[in-house]
Amino acid sequence: MGPGRPEEAGTLGPVTARNPLFIALDELLDQDGSVSLGELLDAAGEQVYGLGVLLLALVTFIPGVANFISVGTMILGAQMAMGLPHPWIPRRVQTFEMRRGRIKEAFAKMEEHLAPLRVKRAPKRPVNPRLLGFIVLWTAFLASLPILLPFANVLPAAALVLLGMALLEEWPFLMWIGLAGSLGTTVYFALAIREIIQWAVGLFHWVLRLFGA
Repeated sequence: MGPGRPEEAGTLGPVTARNPLFIALDELLDQDGSVSLGELLDAAGEQVYGLGVLLLALVTFIPGVANFISVGTMILGAQMAMGLPHPWIPRRVQTFEMRRGRIKEAFAKMEEHLAPLRVKRAPKRPVNPRLLGFIVLWTAFLASLPILLPFANVLPAAALVLLGMALLEEWPFLMWIGLAGSLGTTVYFALAIREIIQWAVGLFHWVLRLFGA
């Protein structure tokens, strides 16, 4: 799994270089002995947010669990918006140590499964993690709402996938597409809730007239 040759800056060609997140983790895990969870988080840095948001967003597509999973995504978004270098985990948990070899194998399998989702053609540059955090927080809030509408979980989940990939792949264009998806979902939910409220008010008045109130 050696790193490929990156494209020249500003050109649009197939991106063959590995994701910087997995390169950084490989460098840490190439050593012998054990590694703590805190060391892994420090090595991954802000990009671990992108991986976390992406994995949670993929689960959000599953009906019935989106409302609960989205709470975890909201927590990640809030921590990004606060500027934390990586997700907060209690100090005692960060000291938990694991064998480097097994962790490296697990990350290698994860990288292999995520490879089809990678952006193949794009010049890379970092996104604004705090802005992205606010967008993730709001989009996950939409996904957590118990609204029975067509595509109620699919729309915010798709936006969250784009936002997670934007941070993981360092491509701001994906962040803006994700933002557009989040705004579209907001408008869709607002119009639907307005219709539901109007229907409920009409039903209430009809019941009053029915009983001669």
